[in-house]
Amino acid sequence: MPPSNMLTMLECQSAKPRPKTYKMGDGEGMYLEVAPNGSKYWRLKYRFNRKEKRLALGVYPAVSLAEA
Repeated sequence: MPPSNMLTMLECQSAKPRPKTYKMGDGEGMYLEVAPNGSKYWRLKYRFNRKEKRLALGVYPAVSLAEA
């Protein structure tokens, strides 16, 4: 059964900019980062050699939720 806190396309579309950058988590380290200028980026947070890393998966809506 998938986690109940997964993002939906409607949530991604309706995400509004705030004064500071914020994250909308999708689970397993993937999230949508919403910048103050309204840009939305797919990111993946993971660990390698005990260090936390971030991988850029693409810009929303060019990269959809399903593709990310």
